[in-house]
Amino acid sequence: MKKTKKVNWTLALLMSIFFGWIGVDRFMMGYVGTGLLKLFTIGGLGVWWIVDIVLIASKQEFANVKWVE
Repeated sequence: MKKTKKVNWTLALLMSIFFGWIGVDRFMMGYVGTGLLKLFTIGGLGVWWIVDIVLIASKQEFANVKWVE
């Protein structure tokens, strides 16, 4: 079982907006595999990048991630 990681929501949102197309937001949340996929596919050709911005902006629950202010 993975340990819950505390992630600053504001920082994650800013990183997702500006650097999400290279997977920085996923790396911050501890999702190295999906971070690499976003890096190699340029954010899923932009689609995955936009989806992650919306998910993070709405404070969507991710497994093993706890949002902090």
